[in-house]
Amino acid sequence: MKKTVLFVAMLLGVGAAQAQLVSKKGEPYLPEAGDWSLGIDATPFLNYLGNFLSSNGNTAPTQEFLNANQTIIGKYFTTDKMAYRGILRIGSNSQKWTAMIGQAGATAPVFPALPTTVEDTYKEKGMNIGLGGGLEWRRGTTRLQGYYGADLMLSFSSSGREYTYGNGLSDSTSVGAISTNWYQDDGNIPNNIVIDTYNNQARIIKVKDGSSFGLTIRGFGGVEYFIIPKISIAGEFGWGLTFASMAASSTDIESVSETGTIGSQTQDGSKNGRFAIDTDRNLTGTATGALRLNFHF
Repeated sequence: MKKTVLFVAMLLGVGAAQAQLVSKKGEPYLPEAGDWSLGIDATPFLNYLGNFLSSNGNTAPTQEFLNANQTIIGKYFTTDKMAYRGILRIGSNSQKWTAMIGQAGATAPVFPALPTTVEDTYKEKGMNIGLGGGLEWRRGTTRLQGYYGADLMLSFSSSGREYTYGNGLSDSTSVGAISTNWYQDDGNIPNNIVIDTYNNQARIIKVKDGSSFGLTIRGFGGVEYFIIPKISIAGEFGWGLTFASMAASSTDIESVSETGTIGSQTQDGSKNGRFAIDTDRNLTGTATGALRLNFHF
């Protein structure tokens, strides 16, 4: 009889422990109302564990974004079973290079004087914005949870380049002779010495890349397992609709004609748009099919 009572008590104790889903220290495993969550890419950590079985050595894992777009993804739990999802990227960058080039028409120096030089500059700038929000619902009472919901995502990006030259154009010198060729000097900067529509050598003044805009409506579903209290690994897939458009680019150039006339042109590029319904449509970063590591706090 005592063994039966003890066995029943053990069963009740196990059931109570499972219902509470707490650790031996009393820490709850699952997220609760008022909790925040931040997701990162789980791949570096899984690779780290896997490399323990390899003879090639092992390197410490690094915390990485869920996708290559450097998007921050988080959640806020309004109840134990529902959360708001947030997607955010706001980025702006600007870089500048300078180079010295001989001044056109300057008197040749006499040793040991240095030649007279002027400054050419190259500047590039860009902006990336990704915004999104959604709702997530959860199912399950154990450490293995299922979840589903929908996201709405917007993205915008733009970029451009500007060149300034210390030497003005003249009818007695070629464009290439008085201008820094950034592509040859650096190799990582786009070519600024080009040909105009009349087959004259020209140099670029400004490039405005076509700005892009995207809209995605996406449904998703996934599974999440809580390894330890408030830390989980999850996988997610989605299906949705995407609309994206890119405006036409433009390039401002200046050149000298065969007759010595100095002129400028603005060359327009093509524009395009895209509409798709597929798996998985995401613009700003829910990491298609990625394994994620989630921290709840």
